[in-house]
Amino acid sequence: GDATLNGRELAVAAYLKEHVAQLLIGKDPHRIEDTWQFLYRSSYWRRGPVTMAAIAAVDMALWDIKGKLAGMPVYQLLGGASRNGLRAYGHASGSDIPSLFDSVREHLELGYKSVRIQTAVPGIKAVYGVAAQAQASGERYDYEPAGRGAFPVEEDWDTRAYLRHLPSVFEAVRNEFGPELPLLHDGHHRMTPIQAAKLGKALEPYDLFWLEDCTPAENQEALRLVRQHTTTPLAIGEIFNTVYDYQTIIKEQLIDYVRAASTHFGGISPLKKVMDFAAQYQIKSGFHGPTDISPVGFAAQLHVGLAIHNYGIQEYMQHSAATNEVFEQSMTFTDGYLHPGDKPGIGVEFNEEAAAAYPYQQAYLPYNRLVDGTVHDW
Repeated sequence: GDATLNGRELAVAAYLKEHVAQLLIGKDPHRIEDTWQFLYRSSYWRRGPVTMAAIAAVDMALWDIKGKLAGMPVYQLLGGASRNGLRAYGHASGSDIPSLFDSVREHLELGYKSVRIQTAVPGIKAVYGVAAQAQASGERYDYEPAGRGAFPVEEDWDTRAYLRHLPSVFEAVRNEFGPELPLLHDGHHRMTPIQAAKLGKALEPYDLFWLEDCTPAENQEALRLVRQHTTTPLAIGEIFNTVYDYQTIIKEQLIDYVRAASTHFGGISPLKKVMDFAAQYQIKSGFHGPTDISPVGFAAQLHVGLAIHNYGIQEYMQHSAATNEVFEQSMTFTDGYLHPGDKPGIGVEFNEEAAAAYPYQQAYLPYNRLVDGTVHDW
């Protein structure tokens, strides 16, 4: 299983070791739903990213066991394949427009057919989603925002400068690459409702595939205002922890794509449930897929995506050679499409011996401050 929680991994490890492992002794591994409900409800002080990441690890492991015992990949246990492959999107970024164009071209050469666009903002030194170094020709996009050390890195932010700059970026990309290429953008929770509505409206001429997580996740009512002012599709929820976080915004059709991550959401079981609920409202999947989710958690999402009817797209940042050495995978990426493979279970094996060469190093994601020194969403 995968219990990744970037920046709080030691808390999850302690939760699993001290509070969960002993509860699993003697449990029937076939009873996946019962075990999930037991771990969720018996804690009483439930929900939250630490608890849900721990439950996710157990849930994935149980689905992997069941698949191996059945001799089938997990997607077969979820109802079988609903498609032949899973459309993926990559991350393109640049310190300026020419370098952004280069990054888009590199992704197209790697086989991607949909691209997320993030760019530097004039006057701001570092911006979320923009790689520190240009992407080398034929190489994976290498973006790791978490800084090694005991304290997160502080970065500057100016929302007004961002809002002024971004529409011109998408205009340039459309002029260079044409109207057919699906383009995505991540707002990373940094806007107020009216700012997000303004941006969504300004981006309408460039026909985005989606605008992602534009407002803080805690204020879900903000999406009503955003929805009233723009037809730009919205992808929401990469930091949501439970199905209940989605209940209102799916029922009111305030979003178009579910951005949940298997690792933060409690695993395969709740991910399948939220997508079955979303299907009633023609809302599709767009699961979170950065490299701080291991190949185990990523493959778990591919199995769900392959099985559900309302699949949309999958974020895919290719893992490093070191990660691929530790996690042996059956997953494939061909001509813009992903497939989890047909090995029994999740299709990923963990090489403990290889992992020993990479001892744990503490790291934190950055945080933002506005020009006046106020802490702001990163």
